[in-house]
Amino acid sequence: MNIKRTVTVVIPAHNEEKYVARCIRSIHEASEVYGGQVEIIVVCNRCTDRTAEIAEELGARVLKNEDRCIAKVRNAGIFAADGEVIMTIDCDNRMTRGSIKEAIRLLDTGRFIGGGAPIRFERYSFPLFLNDLLCRVSFKMTGLYCGIFWAEKSTFEAVGGFVEKKAMEDAVTARQIRAYGKKQNKEYTTLRKNYLINSTRKYDDLGDWLYLKLMIKNAGAFVKAAFGNRNELDKLLDKLFYDYNG
Repeated sequence: MNIKRTVTVVIPAHNEEKYVARCIRSIHEASEVYGGQVEIIVVCNRCTDRTAEIAEELGARVLKNEDRCIAKVRNAGIFAADGEVIMTIDCDNRMTRGSIKEAIRLLDTGRFIGGGAPIRFERYSFPLFLNDLLCRVSFKMTGLYCGIFWAEKSTFEAVGGFVEKKAMEDAVTARQIRAYGKKQNKEYTTLRKNYLINSTRKYDDLGDWLYLKLMIKNAGAFVKAAFGNRNELDKLLDKLFYDYNG
């Protein structure tokens, strides 16, 4: 009898009561397609709303975390996971039905150390199409697909988990996993048939030109950060990510 690998899906969450249920339900649907044992861990980061309660009602295991670093939040779930294979997804996003099954199939070939997933927005407009195009081009050029991360737990342990940076930790972590795989003659890859359904909530709230406007408005903060002064940039990151839901 073919024994399927056990999987843990790790979801970092900061006051995500509006989104946690749909994220978990997308994982349940992917679990049914996979047919193996899937554990869901929601890492509640400084949550003051009903995120934990909703997650537990839907069968997830809930951990508490107080860090202001998304990498540390993810790592709390990864190192507590019982699954042989780890997948990560942000709480406002969703995975498509075949995501878990495809990730396991790719790992089972023995060719791949792990990988990411293509990103598709849940709705589109001209500026969101441009953002989508930018993501596709950058992923294609670098090969560092992010969004949904998937690899064996032993791989995450070997590289020390996610690199503990407040921003761009995903690309840096992908680079480390790829380098680790290269030593074992394995490739870092991406899902082919499945993808991450990317939330547009920040665009819904702040406008579809959000990130272009932020880059222009905060150009000085980016320049200062390049020369070692990250104070203004860290405040911006807190506003956009670590404190976004209050």
